[in-house]
Amino acid sequence: MNQDFMRILAALVTALIAALAATPLVRALAIRIGAIDVPKDARRMHKKPIPLIGGLAIFFGFSLSAGIFYSIFFGLDRQAITVWFGGLFIVALGVIDDMIALNPWVKLAGQFVGAGIAVSQHFVIDYVNIGGFEVDFGIAAYPITVLWIVIMTNAVNLIDGLDGLACGVSAISSVSLLIIAMLRSDTQTALLTAALCGACLGFLPYNANPAKIFMGDTGAMFLGYTLSVLSIIGAFKTSALLSFLIPIIIFGLPIFDTSFAFLRRIATGHSPFQADRRHLHHRLIDSGYSQRQSVLILYAICSILGLLGILLSENKLIIFVIVLAASVLIGLLNLRRIRHHAKLAAEAMHSLPTDDTAPAGDSSSAEQKDEQKKQ
Repeated sequence: MNQDFMRILAALVTALIAALAATPLVRALAIRIGAIDVPKDARRMHKKPIPLIGGLAIFFGFSLSAGIFYSIFFGLDRQAITVWFGGLFIVALGVIDDMIALNPWVKLAGQFVGAGIAVSQHFVIDYVNIGGFEVDFGIAAYPITVLWIVIMTNAVNLIDGLDGLACGVSAISSVSLLIIAMLRSDTQTALLTAALCGACLGFLPYNANPAKIFMGDTGAMFLGYTLSVLSIIGAFKTSALLSFLIPIIIFGLPIFDTSFAFLRRIATGHSPFQADRRHLHHRLIDSGYSQRQSVLILYAICSILGLLGILLSENKLIIFVIVLAASVLIGLLNLRRIRHHAKLAAEAMHSLPTDDTAPAGDSSSAEQKDEQKKQ
């Protein structure tokens, strides 16, 4: 056990150092090739141009660490290589999207191709445990798995709206999967998950508020893709009474936010891919919280969900219910505070001078500054 722990720790630290060292280089590359996110609307929280494609550093850190330690201790089998190529394909798709903004349907088609690469090597959710009974999906396992991978790829991408949010949430989710794998003595999955967690932690210092670089779709889609694949070989295959709920709970934050975003847009007659400013992190900002406060609140929620997933994987149902009830109670108690923040924020907005009353010079100056930033 101690030997396995040292292997896992070495994989995490190696990925962390590699991603930390690679991020400044990727940032310089992004500036050189013009992969820059220029704020164009109120939905974006940053006020100045920020380099994109930071996900390349995450991918590098993960690939280097996983490649070294997995090949040394387990050997590079066909499945591992195929899944890595699936991740590489998703990263390439993300880089193109960060550069030229792909049509949403084209990007979705690419995500299905990436999911198909993983499924082609039998990375499938072939069964789940429900109440002590194994439910075999048969041939339906393949479309179910593809759908799961695509949903997760988009879910992480859609929560990437605040500095450090998607990166931190992915790191926390990785830790939850890592603990579950270690409790099952699944060293292979634990090592890969540790490498992913380390890569996220190495990138986070440059991505935390105020961000020096964004991971972009390059990183967000890669993280969602890799987390979904790791959950298939890890969390879904536990002997827990409700094994199918474990990854859904662990990834509850991005899944919940994405599901409501799609349903909300469809219900209002908009395309499900049309971006808006009504995600959970936007609502926290509009309630008066700062970016850092909002991110920490969402980190806490993700940590609680991760703990619930771990408890459920070990069939600690009584403790699971206690933690869940306590979390709901704390959430309800803080809901009043959030509403109070929202009320104060709304009053502050009403007290601000309108464009009609603002000095003409201010508007002109602001426009000049925006033009300078774009240049």
